[in-house]
Amino acid sequence: MDENDAVQALAALAQVTRLRTFRALVQAGPEGLTPTALAEKLEATATTLSFHLKELHRAGLITQERDGRHLIYRAGFAHMNALLGYLTEHCCEGQPCEVSAGINATCTTC
Repeated sequence: MDENDAVQALAALAQVTRLRTFRALVQAGPEGLTPTALAEKLEATATTLSFHLKELHRAGLITQERDGRHLIYRAGFAHMNALLGYLTEHCCEGQPCEVSAGINATCTTC
């Protein structure tokens, strides 16, 4: 990941609805969610959600897959992990960091 990719991803997440949408997709895991399920979960209108999904997709933070007549959106875990890696790449001036118990910088289950 380069600086421009990181800025684009962070800019996409710097809006409440998009952040909530991304977090909902992360929580959904590899199964993802349909736009209808997302709209219900977030109590958002379909048109509003469509706009925000497009921005997250453009930033590489989510993927979209057609399953018959339905679209399935999933968090882009590889891109998310790349962003986390970029943000922590030179953490603590190259010294080993102490990470609090239960915090994992990368999603290894997805």
